[in-house]
Amino acid sequence: MLWVKAFHIISMVTWFAALFYLPRLFVYHAMSDDKVSRERFKVMERKLYRGIMTPSAIATLIFGVWLLSFYSMEQIASMHWLHAKLTLVFLLFAYHGYCGRLVRIFKNDDNQRSHVFYRWFNELPVVILIAVIILAVVKPF
Repeated sequence: MLWVKAFHIISMVTWFAALFYLPRLFVYHAMSDDKVSRERFKVMERKLYRGIMTPSAIATLIFGVWLLSFYSMEQIASMHWLHAKLTLVFLLFAYHGYCGRLVRIFKNDDNQRSHVFYRWFNELPVVILIAVIILAVVKPF
């Protein structure tokens, strides 16, 4: 079980690194005004999303489900902190999917939002990470 937990944490850290970095690329992409820069950001965004972020999210999900398999349904039902954590993880997957949509928007040169929007957008996974860590470590309820 500890190996599965270790790989779950490793994949989660990798996923979060990408969740933090991709919106930062959106900030710079939204600020760029020359074709060379915009094309470079398109490549970086695509590679980060497809090559790191999505595989890390899938690995996090697989190892997370594997971890859950070590518990009975009765145990899981009584772990209320876990229910809250899984709700936040669901929100992260929605955020991840929206990032994929934004990658396509930038790819098609259809971005209508300013870099300020993306600066605020970049903060959401930070808040969720803090909450998930507190829930998983402290298990407050």
